[in-house]
Amino acid sequence: MDMSNHPVNPVRPPRPKSAVSSGVGVAGLIGLLSWMMIARYAQDIATVFGVTLPNSGPLDGPNSALMNVVWCGVPMVLWSIFVDKVHRNPSTGLDWSSPKPIAETLETSITKLAGLWVTWFAIAAVYFIGRWYLFPPYDFAMGLFTKWAPVLFALSIPYVIWVDRYLIDPRDGSWHFGQFLMGQKGWDKDELAHHARAWTVKGFFIAFMVSIVPGGFGEVIRTPVEAIVASPVALAKWLISFMFVIDVCFATVGYVLTMKPLDAHIRTANPYLAGWVAALMCYPPFVMMGGDKPLNYHVNSAGEDGWAMWLGGNDAILWGWGAMLVVLTAIYAWATVAFGLRFSNLTHRGILTHGPYAWTKHPAYVAKNTYWWLATMPFLAVTHDWKDMVRNTVLMALVSGVYFWRAKTEEKHLMADPAYQDYAAWMDEQGVITSRLNRILGKTPTKKVSAELVE
Repeated sequence: MDMSNHPVNPVRPPRPKSAVSSGVGVAGLIGLLSWMMIARYAQDIATVFGVTLPNSGPLDGPNSALMNVVWCGVPMVLWSIFVDKVHRNPSTGLDWSSPKPIAETLETSITKLAGLWVTWFAIAAVYFIGRWYLFPPYDFAMGLFTKWAPVLFALSIPYVIWVDRYLIDPRDGSWHFGQFLMGQKGWDKDELAHHARAWTVKGFFIAFMVSIVPGGFGEVIRTPVEAIVASPVALAKWLISFMFVIDVCFATVGYVLTMKPLDAHIRTANPYLAGWVAALMCYPPFVMMGGDKPLNYHVNSAGEDGWAMWLGGNDAILWGWGAMLVVLTAIYAWATVAFGLRFSNLTHRGILTHGPYAWTKHPAYVAKNTYWWLATMPFLAVTHDWKDMVRNTVLMALVSGVYFWRAKTEEKHLMADPAYQDYAAWMDEQGVITSRLNRILGKTPTKKVSAELVE
């Protein structure tokens, strides 16, 4: 049969390999869910084993919330080391086959520790001076950091000495900063700038994440089943809170475990001022979307639960609308889970291509903004005043614009890595959402460079 006139289906190009496996996120999720079940039904479990607990209710306090982070993080570390064997990745900069004698690296380690400790002191000084860190919810994180600071200082000594023996080039940002502090030659201003940016990210976001861990966790754990299933609105709101607990827990683990032996270190922190402005205006104390801030789209609206009020009285619609909000929040949480140990704003810690990142380059931003539009309904106002409706709708659009800006500044940062260029090129042609948007907008696909591919 002559097939010359029949169209031939092109072979779909393989997806670029992801820096993180799906297994590490699944392992963390299993650990997190296990602890949440233990915390929620602690009394019943204790009764089975004949143990009496001091508290009569579920384990919904701050310490239990922190334990949730531990139960999430430890399985991911174990999976990363024993299954994915990430410590052997060339990107760690470690050579386990030929450790250097301690005498050879000790001076470097001492210089590095000096730079590291002064960096920590500078972060502590910002916490002390920033008045917002004195009040809830930040006071919880500050108390925790104060308690554990001596332990971290002590553990940093053997850790740095141990890692330096295996690092191919142990002279990282901390070393360059230490050289600078000591007035020694050899430090590089670009390394100093990277060191400052990376630790600014860690210092700023880890305080925020640790502070918000207990609130959502406690709410999800202590809410009785009867209240959860009381109505479609109640069920949707509980599931949404549950998804946000997953997101915050994984993000907290990510900010804590920026370690080279886990290949989770910060390769680069965003060097562009626009990226920092776009990101920080979405977080306190710089947040622009609440209270009396310029981008507050809640004025005279029904708030984040506006959907429940405007659609009240029709359970069928409430069930469907609530399901959409839950799915969007689940995608948002999934986007964080996909990072495994590597979640972090404003940084490059490896390029993700799996999970929702096979649909669009920014699944969290797409899901989050769609959720806000559907949950808040800014185009409706309790005053029934068209002016409030227009103002809130325009401000919500500007908020979405901020996240579009964030996405573009992140792409500008990551495009310096050929792996991201390959991923962007694949997404432009094959991404479920991205490719279709590109066709609609007539965008020219990103040029492919070269990266390891996966079928």
